[in-house]
Amino acid sequence: MTDIKISRRDGMRGMVALGAASAVAAVAGTALTAAPAEAAQIHMDIALGTLRTALRQLNEAMDDKGGFRVKAIAAVNEAIADVVAGIDYAKTH
Repeated sequence: MTDIKISRRDGMRGMVALGAASAVAAVAGTALTAAPAEAAQIHMDIALGTLRTALRQLNEAMDDKGGFRVKAIAAVNEAIADVVAGIDYAKTH
């Protein structure tokens, strides 16, 4: 089996495409099921989905990239926690 090389630019294009698809799905799902107060969270929901996609991509990436991949994973995990905290906060205020 041959290794497939994907450039950073092509990888980012893929992530953007996945983020856009996540955004469409989130918009459709939220518009159909959410109450008005919850609908205001659509951007947070989209951000959360996009961050989770980024985390999956980082976890699947080869090599450690000089420690930067591990730092990026930690930063994305922190961002996910912050977005979830913001969504939870908005639900009670």
